[in-house]
Amino acid sequence: MAGIVILFLVVLICVLFFKWWNSDDFYGPKSYPFIGCMISFWKNQTRLCEWYTELLKNSPTQTMTILRLGTTRTVVTANPENVEHILKTRFENYPKGKIFNEILNDLLGNGIFNADGEAWRIQRKIASYEFNTKSLRNFIVDCVQSETTDRLVPVLEQACQRGTFLDLQDVLRRFSFDNICKVAFGMDPNCLDLSLPRSEFADAMDLACQLSSKRARSVISLEWKIKRALKIGSEKELADAIRVVHEFAGDVIHRRNAELDVFSQLKSDLLSRFLLLTEESFDEKHLRDIVVSFVLAGRDTTASSLTWFFWLLSSHPDVEERILREVSEKKEELLSFEEIKGMQYLHAAICESMRLYPPVRFDSKFAVEDDCLPDGTFVKKGSWVTYHPYAMGRMESIWGKDCMEFKPERWIKEGVFVPESPFKYAVFQAGPRVCLGKEMAFIQMKYIAASVIRGFRFRVDPQHRADSIPSLTSTMRNGLPVQVQKRAS
Repeated sequence: MAGIVILFLVVLICVLFFKWWNSDDFYGPKSYPFIGCMISFWKNQTRLCEWYTELLKNSPTQTMTILRLGTTRTVVTANPENVEHILKTRFENYPKGKIFNEILNDLLGNGIFNADGEAWRIQRKIASYEFNTKSLRNFIVDCVQSETTDRLVPVLEQACQRGTFLDLQDVLRRFSFDNICKVAFGMDPNCLDLSLPRSEFADAMDLACQLSSKRARSVISLEWKIKRALKIGSEKELADAIRVVHEFAGDVIHRRNAELDVFSQLKSDLLSRFLLLTEESFDEKHLRDIVVSFVLAGRDTTASSLTWFFWLLSSHPDVEERILREVSEKKEELLSFEEIKGMQYLHAAICESMRLYPPVRFDSKFAVEDDCLPDGTFVKKGSWVTYHPYAMGRMESIWGKDCMEFKPERWIKEGVFVPESPFKYAVFQAGPRVCLGKEMAFIQMKYIAASVIRGFRFRVDPQHRADSIPSLTSTMRNGLPVQVQKRAS
């Protein structure tokens, strides 16, 4: 008799639990008692962005709630009104939070991308001032000019002569690494010399980003925590990669400190500005976190954006031809800041490329208190709240029926580039945490694109399948093999 009663209670609890997990109060993937949507999540863990996009397209409000065993309740949205609410209106209620911090703390520490509260405000205040100085802007232009003219163009010319396929993504990542090291630290690793082996630091950074991302995709979050505690599997690989990254950052700081002690004068790189111009005292660990954050922002996002941009151009010759006409109007070999800034159609084409293939495909926050989003979705205290730029770029409700088409013209009104709301186009975040390096990124991307398109065209290997690997930034699986052809004068 007691066994029957216990069985009845178990069944009753399961039914009630099932009803709660499948409540009509929110939209989301099919869930089951106790395990939630773990089965669907496991099946789609290698294509989460595409899966989330499909679900969000079918949601009446472009918002859904994910319930999964062993993981915090997650609200995912592609609704611009919700994005504005999260990133601006209720900014204080949606910090990065302890969950995001825990996943990335080993790699990024308390750097600006991972920090909250006073630590974030201090770094933001200093960086905001420095990124708005004319001297830094000129230094960035000088760096990208020299790296493009003296290294990138010769590499492409050599590829023309050989006639073999070149991994354009690898070249762009090497370029971006050289460039960010010059801008951020005043050092030159010379990674764009293809005769040299790949940088150990760059490879370690790639692996650390992929394995840190894997933590967020774990079917059960306890899995990676156990591996970390036991120092086995992917967590041992991650620890080894992070050690290489941190050793590199530490060496950079020691060298720059030694040079400043000798010369006692301001240099143009960002690290020197942090060391000399701030009233705040940063210990070595804090400076190391800042260095790693700079590299992640300046290398991976720029290279990712340009890789997808050139891949799209390869199948849209009409867009490439229009960019070429705009670039050809500039007669000087070295393009100035004002000339780069004036290229309206090129700017539109890069924005359109990032609409479809944003370098950071989604970003997550943490709900400090209970809240209700503008579309009526309830956000429970302690939930993970994610906005999804990749899905947003594919929403008919936002961009129209042609949302899947690559059309730079959608950004041009009467011959002039017209930006969209940052809450509709959240590629650079928005609100108080909007990306400080946005202008710097456009200077680099437009200068590289203009210089390359003016002198070369790329033929993509027809066997190549463009696909992303799960990482912190949108990296193309197996690179981007291209055959480089010299453009006739």
